[in-house]
Amino acid sequence: MAAKVPLLAILLGVLLLAAGLTLAGYDAVAALGALWNGAFGSWYAFSSTTLVRAIPLTIIGLGIALAFQGGALNIGAEGQFYAGAIAATWVGLHVAGRPPVVALPSVLAAALLAGGGWVVVPVWLRLRYGVLEVISTLLLNFVAASLVSLMVQGPLQESRRIYPQSDPIAMTARLPVLPGTRLHAGIVLMLLAAAGLWYLFARTLWGFRLRAVGAGPRAATISGRIDARRMAAVALLGSGALAGLAGGVEVTGVSYALFQNLSPGYGFTGIAVALLARLKPLGVLATGLLFGALEAGAGAMQREAGVPAVAVYVVEAVVILVVLLADAAARRNLLRTAT
Repeated sequence: MAAKVPLLAILLGVLLLAAGLTLAGYDAVAALGALWNGAFGSWYAFSSTTLVRAIPLTIIGLGIALAFQGGALNIGAEGQFYAGAIAATWVGLHVAGRPPVVALPSVLAAALLAGGGWVVVPVWLRLRYGVLEVISTLLLNFVAASLVSLMVQGPLQESRRIYPQSDPIAMTARLPVLPGTRLHAGIVLMLLAAAGLWYLFARTLWGFRLRAVGAGPRAATISGRIDARRMAAVALLGSGALAGLAGGVEVTGVSYALFQNLSPGYGFTGIAVALLARLKPLGVLATGLLFGALEAGAGAMQREAGVPAVAVYVVEAVVILVVLLADAAARRNLLRTAT
């Protein structure tokens, strides 16, 4: 039954997209065909567009799953992504001359730490004053976007001082790329993160405690003697670190520089990726690929069928709504059965 809900969400999203395109006067068949071809029409399209888009979405989705499993609602992955990108760029500009075995891990470690560091304030506010992290993490997204603008027009602006972007990072700080494609080694990091998180949830005591806190923090505290507040805080920090890593991977594997609007909304789409996968790490791999395909196909749909790329957000919105409504209905049925 759990697997049917995501499939139903996807189907409804596609049907609504087709209906909306038809009502707007577009050729829905041609548009959906362009969407498919842009995502899966060739090996180059799949490897260089779909998979490249799926990598940051999946890594962020894994971070969101970690936070949500621990009962922490991290809505600030976009800001944490930018924090990681800023740190990766700064370190990447200062490791020129260093061997790749030193430069690349240093850049990715900086991104990881920056993403985790960006969520320290929301964690402190939650623990000290009981401020919901939904509010604090969301507001920090705007701070991070403004910080990127400040950096690329100030300390990190390219040396000619003409364009609002940084200089390219050192060659030794860049991820290896599969020959003939744009697919980079970030896919390996993505798979390792998914496998590690799956093992953490399914095979460790800490993972069991984390899921217990997410399912019922009060019950976990009273019956299991688990420090629910601490578990949620650690989950939130880990979530931010993964989002920061996604920013570092984007800089070292795709853009090689920092600029405004580096993220086309990866942090928010990552929430849908995690929800559709029902917060399961291996499921996030599949849903990350799906949303990567939607992002990749959107551009082709706009070029070939004249349909605005933002139309694919209809599918993403329907996915979120259907999954949330299904979860709410399941909880009501569970409470009704219990009583």
